[in-house]
Amino acid sequence: MFFWFAAALLTLAASLAVLMPLARREPDRPGAGEHDLEVYKDQLAELDRDAGRGLIQPSEAGEARAEIGRRILKVAAGAQAGGEPTGRLATRLVGMAAVLAVPLVSWAFYSYLGSPDLPSEPLQARLEADPAKSPVEELVARAEAHLAANPDDGKGWNVLAPIYLRVGRFQDAVTAYGNAIRLEGATANREAGLGEAIAATAGGALNPEARAAFERALKLEPGNPKARFFLAAALSQDGRVEEASAGWRAMVADLPADSPWRAAAKQALAETTKRLTGTSEPAGSPGPSQEDMDAAASMSDADRTAMIETMVANLDEKLRQNPKDPEGWRRLVRSYMVLDRRTEAAAALDRGVTALGAGSTDAAALLEFAAGLGLTRTE
Repeated sequence: MFFWFAAALLTLAASLAVLMPLARREPDRPGAGEHDLEVYKDQLAELDRDAGRGLIQPSEAGEARAEIGRRILKVAAGAQAGGEPTGRLATRLVGMAAVLAVPLVSWAFYSYLGSPDLPSEPLQARLEADPAKSPVEELVARAEAHLAANPDDGKGWNVLAPIYLRVGRFQDAVTAYGNAIRLEGATANREAGLGEAIAATAGGALNPEARAAFERALKLEPGNPKARFFLAAALSQDGRVEEASAGWRAMVADLPADSPWRAAAKQALAETTKRLTGTSEPAGSPGPSQEDMDAAASMSDADRTAMIETMVANLDEKLRQNPKDPEGWRRLVRSYMVLDRRTEAAAALDRGVTALGAGSTDAAALLEFAAGLGLTRTE
């Protein structure tokens, strides 16, 4: 309401500033009629002098007096009328109408094309708004525009890095985390985020560069759950399954029940236990409960995707070591299809059929299963 009152007041003030000079009548030029009368009187006096000296005939003098008299009467009539010229008055009226039309037409167009009923959103409220509630595209565009003008803003890079992870721009996330660490200093969360981004660019494989970032995160914060989880996954990828299991088991014991990383560790522990013992679950350590799954659902998109890709990589590694596992091949093909990685799914199907023996019952069952997912071996 205050905005509309202020806008109306300012519009009125601006209009009056232009209207007042137009409304004011321009005064006549001072002394114009009086000057003409003085001239005509001097002409009459001079005419009398010439007639007295005989320089002009009486008849001519009479005609001249009559003409000067007519001019004097015309000047006197104009002075009594005192009116403004019609052209000048019309110009002032057109100008006043134009000044009044500008705000009226503008407000009419705004009421038709604009959004006068849209609730106000003060600048401070926008600045204090939770970034997580803003559209991701808007966040990225705002951050990129700001950093293009301020490339040394470490806080800006720190904000943008996890957003890049969230939208799947993993290489950009690596760059953003690197800039944030360079400008703002290393923290456990930044190093762990950098390691996650590097692993994501490699399709979930934990290469030495990613492992180094996770190790730096653990030095800064020994209990950092993301770094602990991925370093255990790196051990599993190296075939050091017992050490990986020990790492995940320690996480299950240390982390609170509502931690999403505890659910991820519990799920990974169940997978490694199958590889070690051939049983479905470790003794005395049940698989993920519904509460654990609910906690995993609370993870960010990037964390959840990274966790799933790590588990898929672990399953892939397990099948390389023990390829005679029909159920494992079905799970691997299905996992790649869920992740929308069709090329890897087709490759897994081909490897599975070869490992199980082309023409065998298990291979035929795997091909039938893949066909149900819309995947054929010819791909």
